[in-house]
Amino acid sequence: MAFTSKDVMELRQRTGVGMMDCKKALVATDGDMEAAIDYLREKGMATAAKKEGRIAAEGIVFAANKNNRYVLVEVNCESDFVAGGPVFREYVAKVADYVLDNPTASVEDVVAAMQPVTNEYVMKMGEKLSIRRFTVYEAKGSAVDTYIHMGGKIGVMVEANEGASLEVIHDVALQIAAANAQYVSRDEVPAAEVEHEKEILKAQALNEPNPKPEAIIEKMLVGRINKFYKDICLTEQVFVKNGDLTISQYLAQNGNVKIARFTRYAMGEGLQKREDDFVGEVMAQAGLAK
Repeated sequence: MAFTSKDVMELRQRTGVGMMDCKKALVATDGDMEAAIDYLREKGMATAAKKEGRIAAEGIVFAANKNNRYVLVEVNCESDFVAGGPVFREYVAKVADYVLDNPTASVEDVVAAMQPVTNEYVMKMGEKLSIRRFTVYEAKGSAVDTYIHMGGKIGVMVEANEGASLEVIHDVALQIAAANAQYVSRDEVPAAEVEHEKEILKAQALNEPNPKPEAIIEKMLVGRINKFYKDICLTEQVFVKNGDLTISQYLAQNGNVKIARFTRYAMGEGLQKREDDFVGEVMAQAGLAK
């Protein structure tokens, strides 16, 4: 698989590793981006590579509710100028309202049904609009709260047991926004993901300057895998508002709240932002050479 200088730059952005080492990793993995990230991690170079890709597209994450039904939706546009404007938010609110009235619809269904409205707003704003994704929770026998961070850069929706304090659920939503939990507890983490992480951690240990015997490495893996769980599992994370507590302890101290599930959207994650030459575009429209 061939790769380009843009691939090298993307790998550098995703791992923080130097350009030459990124190039070597792509050569070693025949241009496979995810394999190159694993390669760098195994060499101990990339300690925090994120596989979700760059957060690049413009738009917002939006939350709404109606009749005990809650929705978290992401809608994208082409520029941050449009994303921050009231007309775009008006459009996104209409999308969310339609989803709340049609909770079993797929994204494709919503896109098709909203097409006339979308066309109207495209004409108003002069940009392509994309309904990317949404999640709906029904609060029947449960409690739900939503949180939108930085005007729509991150959105979180959390469902807990009926009667749970909304203040506590809101704190949990803040936690998820800040610490990017991926699962409620370690029981939810797929075995294949754990095994993959063990392979990476073991390779890191074997690649250290003075590697320890494999039997000792196996014991070290137990602690490192526990740290892995603490990073990705909500209940094991340190509470961002009180570093003396884990989320599990905080929930136990506040009515033994049980978190059933959550959804976290980071606006534009995994999407490539277009590379505009705004000055060149304006000059071209004016008939001037750059």
